[in-house]
Amino acid sequence: MLNVAQQFAKSLQAIGVKFVFGVPSGNMIDYIEAIRQEEGIEYITVGHEATAAIMADVCGRITGVPGVCFGTFGPGATNLSSGVGGAFLDRSPMLAFTDEMPDKLLHRTVQMRIDHQALFAPITKWTTRMQASTVKNTILQASNIAKANINGPVHIGVPSGIASLTKAQVETEIWEENQPITPDFNIELEKFKKAFKYSRKPIIAIGLSAVRCGASVQIKKLAEKFSIPIVLTPMSKGMLNEDHPLYIGVLFHALSNIVAETYGQADLVIGIGYDPVEINYEDWMPRVPLVHIDIKPVDVDLDAIILEAELIGQLKTVLELFTNFAKPANNWDLNEVQKRKTKMFQALSPSNQWGPRAVISELRKSLPVEGILSVDVGAHLHLLGQQWRTPLPEKLIMTNGWSSMGFAIPAAMAAKISNPDLPVACLLGDGGFFMTVGELATIKRLNLAIVIVIIIDCSLSLIEIKQQKKGFDSSYGTSLNPANYFTSDSYFGIPVLKVTDLASCQRAMLKAFQMKEAVVIEAHVDGDEYKNLVLKPTKLS
Repeated sequence: MLNVAQQFAKSLQAIGVKFVFGVPSGNMIDYIEAIRQEEGIEYITVGHEATAAIMADVCGRITGVPGVCFGTFGPGATNLSSGVGGAFLDRSPMLAFTDEMPDKLLHRTVQMRIDHQALFAPITKWTTRMQASTVKNTILQASNIAKANINGPVHIGVPSGIASLTKAQVETEIWEENQPITPDFNIELEKFKKAFKYSRKPIIAIGLSAVRCGASVQIKKLAEKFSIPIVLTPMSKGMLNEDHPLYIGVLFHALSNIVAETYGQADLVIGIGYDPVEINYEDWMPRVPLVHIDIKPVDVDLDAIILEAELIGQLKTVLELFTNFAKPANNWDLNEVQKRKTKMFQALSPSNQWGPRAVISELRKSLPVEGILSVDVGAHLHLLGQQWRTPLPEKLIMTNGWSSMGFAIPAAMAAKISNPDLPVACLLGDGGFFMTVGELATIKRLNLAIVIVIIIDCSLSLIEIKQQKKGFDSSYGTSLNPANYFTSDSYFGIPVLKVTDLASCQRAMLKAFQMKEAVVIEAHVDGDEYKNLVLKPTKLS
């Protein structure tokens, strides 16, 4: 009969898990050994538990199979929780395991003991405690929950001392998520038809749920049939090509004021798969009716939003019904829409000037179209979120629901492990780099060929701009180490290419993508360029 650790490994392998990320603990070594002996699944040690959880997050969103991570008692669990929160608000399926005290010590004062169930309850879809007799059932049920409806993480506490026990397995129970009470679909559909019939300038807002449902083809089809401009949330970039005449831009990111010039003229907003975890409707919408189409009921302030209709159900089914609507009159001047978009992209073009725009531009030219880019949080994300041409959603990996610094390097590691044959790069600022530089040792150990591009402006630029807008001292609390701190020619054996102008950047990018190993590009820039591009108004006054 299999022991608990062996059941654990076999159950993970059975649901399609290929990697488990974590920092080993004494209690976990039985499980690591069981994974070693189980074909098709591998345990990967990383430098920090937050990295393990971010990698599990990104593996989950890339493959659709829950990513798996592990943290030990107390500090291991709290470190892990940062990345678990990311999976919760960025909507990624995950199984997060932590050591827990045995039953007899649960209510005792013990070194490293905190209540892990209470810790993870607010940032997971479900938290539970594994028992020796229910290992398989617990993992299968947790996987179902992680993938049901809106994806997210599940936490499973693993009591110490049970790994070598053998117990009879129980039958698998099928878990079904409680479905919310929703309005009568047919009534809401008629309300939508009526609102659409009399609308003359509707716009479509695409969100994260539409990405998860793979609805890009249907959305493009109906937008083209009705000539409806489309705006995206940041994490839905890639759902429509930036050169498409109906594409108007990304909400909340660079030069959002120009994007607002178009959607601010709308007389109806149609949210398709719109998840407010990125940006609330009321933070950008004009005072016009809203039609919300998603698998989840709308979350709005009804004093600020005119909710005309909400259609809750299978997204593709609703979109098919929408496509069959009669075509109303349309007053959009698409030439003017195109002019505004052209003006925006011209402003985002570096025009041979050295700065963050040039770094992003040269990276886009150098990264093959099939390649994957992960990007960290900061001013550079706001700039890239509008500037970067994204062929498909899975080609740009960011965190916008959780928005944690230190995301880019672990995300790139997970992307490369999941897609070893694809080129992978990551872009981050010096602030995020300081948080995760130690993981370069992991990249070297795992021999992951990743191009790591660091924009070095010696400041937390996004916070500095916010300070300036309020008239505060913009150097206080935001200044980082001076540029001369970056003097090494390698990190943990990974070579460093330093660039200080456009020509050296072009040479470094060319060289980096020809190398078959990890390489760091340090791009030293002046962060003043951000000031006229990011944190622009998202709502017309």
